[in-house]
Amino acid sequence: MTKVLVATEKPFAKAAVDGIREIVEKAGMELALLEKYTDVAEFYKAVEDADALIVRSDKVTKEVLDHAKQLKIVVRAGAGFDNLDLEACTAKGVVAMNTPGQNSNAVAELALGLMIYMARTNFTPVAGTELMGKRLGIHAYGNVGRLVAMKAKAMGMEIMALDPFVPAEKIEADGVKVAKDVEDL
Repeated sequence: MTKVLVATEKPFAKAAVDGIREIVEKAGMELALLEKYTDVAEFYKAVEDADALIVRSDKVTKEVLDHAKQLKIVVRAGAGFDNLDLEACTAKGVVAMNTPGQNSNAVAELALGLMIYMARTNFTPVAGTELMGKRLGIHAYGNVGRLVAMKAKAMGMEIMALDPFVPAEKIEADGVKVAKDVEDL
């Protein structure tokens, strides 16, 4: 039976694990969980017979892959590949994937929450300021940047963005001014 291992020092929310379990079991596969492990040797042992691996920020190193005798795919639940040894995955024929955009809203909300916190002088009795009417420069208008812009606009902020990889028309379509360069931003 195909084994899908979810290995994470910091467990996923129960709803996420339940969703993964439902999909995996419906496909006729086995789900194994390795949560809150404290020694990488536990990870090595758990991955030995896994066909698929799902991680968060856990490091999937060459050493982990050396212990994974039948691994075919590793998925990082998050954006980026900084915790996956892509060279080792390629050498071993293991497909490496990620899930960009899955945490974008949480990151955008955190960014705005921190802006409010700072504008309100860390919630001390000292008079703070409001975000309404302020200008916000966004450097990188990807998933997170776009959500920050949308939420900041709803708060009455003036938004400007700079991203050489996003067409100016797309940024402008969101009602966001396009910066010419970093100095303009």
